[in-house]
Amino acid sequence: MINNITIKNFKSLKKADVNTNSLNLLMGLNGMGKSSFIQVLLLLMQSDKLAERVIDLNGILTQIGQGRDALYQFAEEREIVFELTLDGQPAFSWRFPYQSDKEKLTAEAGYTKEQMRFFREQTKRFQYISAERMGPRDIYEASSTVVADKKQLGLWGEYSAYYVDVFGLEDIVPETLRKYPAFSDKLIHQLNAWMQEISPGVSINTKYVPEANKVILDYQFDLIARKTNSFRPKNTGFGISYVLPVVLALLTAEKGKIIVIENPESHIHPRGQAELGKLIALAAQAGAQLFIETHSDHILNGIRVAAKEGIIDKSKVNVLYFDKQTTDTEQYSKITQIKVDKNGALSDYPKDFLDEWSNQLSKLI
Repeated sequence: MINNITIKNFKSLKKADVNTNSLNLLMGLNGMGKSSFIQVLLLLMQSDKLAERVIDLNGILTQIGQGRDALYQFAEEREIVFELTLDGQPAFSWRFPYQSDKEKLTAEAGYTKEQMRFFREQTKRFQYISAERMGPRDIYEASSTVVADKKQLGLWGEYSAYYVDVFGLEDIVPETLRKYPAFSDKLIHQLNAWMQEISPGVSINTKYVPEANKVILDYQFDLIARKTNSFRPKNTGFGISYVLPVVLALLTAEKGKIIVIENPESHIHPRGQAELGKLIALAAQAGAQLFIETHSDHILNGIRVAAKEGIIDKSKVNVLYFDKQTTDTEQYSKITQIKVDKNGALSDYPKDFLDEWSNQLSKLI
């Protein structure tokens, strides 16, 4: 597990020194630096030249641009620093001199290939679901390399339907993540059980078309004694399709896996968001390390309730609140770390954190 992340002079992050935990919830207004923090992880995960001290700024997970896009605007020292500390290990540190027009960062000093192999081994089980996800489609992509070999969903969740088709009746969901009542402990039945918290009675069906190497996905809904006809995803709205890869990613949580999800609440009703918060807590309790970027107080409150009910150990929850510090000469991101106690109470309430409900209510009274 990653225990600490230090970032210096990267985009809006002048200096961030953050202790991380099993469940890290990134919150704050738009443009405060949450995505920049996540991009550090994405850069390290997408770069295959770490042993040669090189990080590509543009890759499959994120695209930053050039050095000038990566450097903090008001940096006094013209270098970017990333530092990660893993369980029981010395910090892995990369210091990159500024190169304005390069599409890569090249570190001054690096680790041996053996050390980099260790770093890769510790972080290879990685799943990223971006804020921009695959919406409703008539047909979905299939890839045996991505799904069968790497057990990945794609950063847009574009391979979720194929993942369900391949592993739905094969994989067993860990006991920690199971929801009852469900037809069985198999992935497809547990997926349906959790999805029914988002859309009551929904069931997911997939059919692989080998001639086209594509997957057809449809939804049915429970009646009292049987099910409805099948519905195409385009006829059931955005919410079900948008949340499918999120729920699926969380149900594949396991010890040592790193899961990064942006805006899991998109297109989801508040009750469903609270249930997602509970599932996020269960995934962290199951041993995965999660970095969740969200604007939803319902997600947060679902996690707080989970802590109060003992679903997750309160010591595993780490809320990071991002805002901006502005002076006469510079502007940079400030990160406040907030803890959750055994009753679900928060250790701090920074300005603009959870006060919008009261702000609006006061205008109505």
